[in-house]
Amino acid sequence: MPLSNKVVLITGANGGLGTAVTKAFLDSGARIAGVAKTIQNSDFPHSKFIGYSAELGSADAARTVAAAVIAKWERIDVLVHLVGAFIGGKSVAETDDATLEQMLEVNLRVAFYMFRAVLPGMRNQGAGRILAIGSRTAADPQPMVGAYSASKAALVSLVRTVALENKDRGISANVILPGTMDTPGNRAAMPDADPAKWVDPSQVASLLLHLASDQASQISGAVIPILGGDL
Repeated sequence: MPLSNKVVLITGANGGLGTAVTKAFLDSGARIAGVAKTIQNSDFPHSKFIGYSAELGSADAARTVAAAVIAKWERIDVLVHLVGAFIGGKSVAETDDATLEQMLEVNLRVAFYMFRAVLPGMRNQGAGRILAIGSRTAADPQPMVGAYSASKAALVSLVRTVALENKDRGISANVILPGTMDTPGNRAAMPDADPAKWVDPSQVASLLLHLASDQASQISGAVIPILGGDL
């Protein structure tokens, strides 16, 4: 088991992607602290899983979650940050302030708070992995999703900065840029699309597992696209 007894904090742990990722990390032997707005231990009935219900929209909330995990298991070896949201359908000229603020809040600020909450402990222990989920549009902008694309592009910059600032302490930071993922939510939102071209969440989970392992210790600052059949 490549992550046997490693402590992994997963945000968005029971979402469309999060469920696949959480199950994969449990199968790897890791101890999982799964965070979501609403989550229970029974969502993942496993002796190495603990659920933490939390809104991560503030620095205090992020610090509280990180402190609770450290109090339980004494360390955080890996942060897998999956929290994100999508709003599209309007041009930049038509996008309202509330949409811009929501995209920046959920896709950038929450990541900033979580990274900042776990980094001191990782630096003290001289090791850590920070992994985040961006979006294909962070590197390949499309019309009518300007606020979303900009927030995900900012996340990429943040992850690469964290990688540079912490390379002296054995900490890596990487971000994956998936295309449209084959999740129940996306199937419901786009019933006329062809999900055969979409990204399989299990493949994203497998890549996250590799990046979290010792076999990927020299991979940091990477921005990795996963596009499925929609190249």
